[in-house]
Amino acid sequence: MAGAGKHDKEKRNEPDAAGPYVVRNPERFALNLARAIEEAGKAAAAWARPREAGEWRDIPAPYAEMAKTLSQLAGYWLSDPGRSLEAQTRLLSGLIEVWAGSIRRMAGEKPESEPIAPEPGDKRFSDPEWSQNPFFDFLKQAFLVTARWANELVENTEGLDEQTRRKAVFYVRQISEAFSPTNFLMTNPQALRETFSSDGENLMRGMRMLAEDIAAGGGELRLRQTDRSGFELGRNIATTPGKVVARSDLAEIIQYQATTRTVLRRPLVIVPPWINKFYVLDLNPERSFIRWAVEQGHTVFVISWVNPDERHAAMGWDDYIRDGIELALDTAARRTGEKQVNAVGYCVGGTLLAAALAAMARDGDDRVASATFLATQVDFTHAGDLKVFADEEQVAALEKAMREKGFLEGNRMATAFNMLRARDLLWPYVVNNYLLGREPPPFDLLYWNADSTRMAAANHAYYLRNCYLENNLARGCAIIHGQRVRLSDIRIPVYNLAAADDHIAPAQSVLFGSHLFGGPVEFVLAGSGHIAGVINPPSAGKYRYWTGKGLADTVEAWLAKAEIFPGSWWPHWQAWIERQDSARVPARRIDRRRKMLGDAPGTYVLIQA
Repeated sequence: MAGAGKHDKEKRNEPDAAGPYVVRNPERFALNLARAIEEAGKAAAAWARPREAGEWRDIPAPYAEMAKTLSQLAGYWLSDPGRSLEAQTRLLSGLIEVWAGSIRRMAGEKPESEPIAPEPGDKRFSDPEWSQNPFFDFLKQAFLVTARWANELVENTEGLDEQTRRKAVFYVRQISEAFSPTNFLMTNPQALRETFSSDGENLMRGMRMLAEDIAAGGGELRLRQTDRSGFELGRNIATTPGKVVARSDLAEIIQYQATTRTVLRRPLVIVPPWINKFYVLDLNPERSFIRWAVEQGHTVFVISWVNPDERHAAMGWDDYIRDGIELALDTAARRTGEKQVNAVGYCVGGTLLAAALAAMARDGDDRVASATFLATQVDFTHAGDLKVFADEEQVAALEKAMREKGFLEGNRMATAFNMLRARDLLWPYVVNNYLLGREPPPFDLLYWNADSTRMAAANHAYYLRNCYLENNLARGCAIIHGQRVRLSDIRIPVYNLAAADDHIAPAQSVLFGSHLFGGPVEFVLAGSGHIAGVINPPSAGKYRYWTGKGLADTVEAWLAKAEIFPGSWWPHWQAWIERQDSARVPARRIDRRRKMLGDAPGTYVLIQA
């Protein structure tokens, strides 16, 4: 008996030979699968309900455009039998090499190296099983070889115009990333382990979240990237103290309370993008550009754009300039008594500011003494990844869809931005949420990213045509307030910041546009991307920035003569501002005797898409 007990104990301590990929409780597993199927049915119903009721009109997906583009790609390789055979041979050779390596591993040999390794920063295959398990290693290698082969086909295709090649690169990347084995239950070791260890409960939770996310999007998937319940505007995000001091149908103007004994004589007017909400500049006290600017002695005024609906359908750039930028300038003058301000524009807010400044220069309006552009394009010759969506056919289809509703749904823009970096912003959350059944953790930047805004039809159409499609602003053909504007008329000092890894406003595009201004331009290059490169407080001690004298035709040529500095560009900008005018006056407190329209961050920012 004693021997038997000892034997049983040893048996219990042995590793489970079946491993982690077995069903532990068949009854519970079957029950959870049934519940998962039920929740999947709810997801399908949430998708179908608004369409059956006529409440949702799908904007045609660019499948026809994708098919046309990829047909051109295929036509090149299939038109020449030798060329086609060569391409197939390259793929087959790569797959044979992967297969041979897998056979050697199964025989107990350790390969000297992998046929192909994931790119630096590719986190999809970080699970140890992708390297240690021969089956999953084979899947990984085969996928990477095939994806590399597909990308090389695009690179080596001759006769494609620039726009077609750009679309081909984008579509091939989307397809390859969608078919990554990490995205599927049966080929993702982490998802499989979770499924078996939880007896399928992860799938039930995942399908429940999928149904909730489709319902939250009104029939369209609103992918959750963060735990939204952890944030509240004005409580733990967008908390810099201030008041709404003016309002129009398109914008609220917020003045922030001074925290210094003296302030710079010139107020600071910030024009954020309307594609996202303004509080990216006021995420939290540690990362708030607005709070930091107040602490440096600026009297800060910020435009908070309305989340538009059908009432704003016909409002274009003239309206956004008049009821946004000009309202902010008038408000700053009225509240401070100053005739001139320093202006800051971020992303498309900067593009609008540039158009407004050109119109003001044309009309002899000198209320803006200096302009700062953050990750802003004014010339779209070298525009970023969004240009893949900007050709005549796609813009025309979008205009038609917007005319029917008066606006573009916010979720459409959010999806487009996520697709540009699908590997980081889309598929990891699909896996985490719907396969693993896990709630994403709270993250203020992703909360802001998910707080989408609609695009007023006339405004968005003007932007797409006059910037991305026809480049009229750069060519001096854009019409503002009934007359053409020229960027060369802007002769005030300009601080033009680009971000090195920006895929929305590439550094080359920002530099290229710097040549169009008629006055002195301080071009500065920040490390990181479109958001992190701009929202980089000095206290974080992250990244770096470059400064140089004059401009150049390319970023590479400019960098060759530039000087590099560690950390944030913010203090450099502050020094540049003070070189324009360092005069200070006693701090301007918000005059509470005047009518206030509410506390910051205001009411427009609370409107959900």
